[in-house]
Amino acid sequence: MSNLTQKSQNKPALSLKNIQILMIVMASLVSAVLLLFTFSASRTSRALSVATDQYIQLHDAVDELMNASDYLTEMAQRYTDRGDPKYLNAYFEEAFTIRRREEALEIMARFPDAASARESLERAFEASLALMDREYYSMRLVIEAKGYESYPEILRDVQLSKADAALSPEEQMDLAQSMLLDEEYYSQKDLIRSSMHKSQDMLAEITQQTQLDSETRLSKDLELVRIIIIAQCVMLMLMIWITIRLGIHPVIAAVKSIQSDTRIPEMGASEFRYLAQAYNKMYEYYHSSIQKLNYKASHDQLTQLYNRSGYDLLLSGIDLSSTFFLLIDVDRFKDINDSYGHEVGDRVLQKVASTIRRQFRSDDYVCRIGGDEFAVLMTHVEPAHKHLLSGKLMRVNVALTHPRDGLPAVSLSAGISHGRYARSAEELFEQADQALYETKRKGRNGYTFHLSLEQFLS
Repeated sequence: MSNLTQKSQNKPALSLKNIQILMIVMASLVSAVLLLFTFSASRTSRALSVATDQYIQLHDAVDELMNASDYLTEMAQRYTDRGDPKYLNAYFEEAFTIRRREEALEIMARFPDAASARESLERAFEASLALMDREYYSMRLVIEAKGYESYPEILRDVQLSKADAALSPEEQMDLAQSMLLDEEYYSQKDLIRSSMHKSQDMLAEITQQTQLDSETRLSKDLELVRIIIIAQCVMLMLMIWITIRLGIHPVIAAVKSIQSDTRIPEMGASEFRYLAQAYNKMYEYYHSSIQKLNYKASHDQLTQLYNRSGYDLLLSGIDLSSTFFLLIDVDRFKDINDSYGHEVGDRVLQKVASTIRRQFRSDDYVCRIGGDEFAVLMTHVEPAHKHLLSGKLMRVNVALTHPRDGLPAVSLSAGISHGRYARSAEELFEQADQALYETKRKGRNGYTFHLSLEQFLS
């Protein structure tokens, strides 16, 4: 054991769990304070939003009254110009059915703060009503000139002067048009616009003051929120640093040690040191066991792979819960021996062994456990990574079924299981054997994952 490891063991270990609990409690307290301030900021923001929405509604109401007034003017002028009843109907539909002017006043009445603006709008409305008397009279002139018998009841109460009633139809039409185009008519229209513009100015002034007050309060609230967020960020960074220092950094060092097949440094939080100590004990036991085997006793002389003895020892030393187990047969190998002889058969086995070996990592173990039967222990791999095996086995079969060295083509059948779903090495083997049998039943030259593995990943 190195001096660095001894020093790390002698240092008092901090519990990552306790540190995390403390940091969570502190973060919760800061979050609670932040939440209180956000409520205040939210209320102020809502007040600002309400003021803006109110201004938009009121401004739209003023515009609607002006639009309605202009629309009535337009319909009245078109009627006096063309005498088409559709314009007369459109005029009265706006005035008594749609009633945009009245709706604008109703909207204004909902907001007591806008009372002064509403007074100006009411003056504009009264001026618009006064203007309608003139429009009614001009419409009555058109009705008389055209001789219409069907028209709104309200116009029947409009009495033409004797002089106007005595005019010819052409003169009555000219008079009707001039009444809606002369200076007096547009003076009244200007009065309506002036009152509405004044109402809009008042609305803008009221809204601006409300927004200014809300923005001042919101600015103060946000300043406090920023301070709290900075404090929370500092705590978060501290939590991340502690987690990296006591948790992630030791894990990274452990992964490197596993990849280089050395002991795991006992460092970091107390929880990880305990795991490192347990692993190192298994590591020592495993390597002690491996060193007891000499090469000849654990390897097959023909293929240079682990033999049955090496296979049995490997099973007793590796962590099966993170290991894929592959059971592989050479398809119809007996036909190779019968047709080409045992010498060619041995060369085929050597080729199969080297082809399989090239597809797997140095951390994986490839074994020959029978005549044409092979086993692969792919370590430190989770079940979800089964696609890695699919690619490897496909490449092996492609290489063997398309030989370029003069040897006969062969294919492999494989059954695959994972130690996470097996209670023992024997059950792991049985699961792979069942999957291998399924591969052969489907026609060989392929692979099958055991049902337990398929169900988990489906």
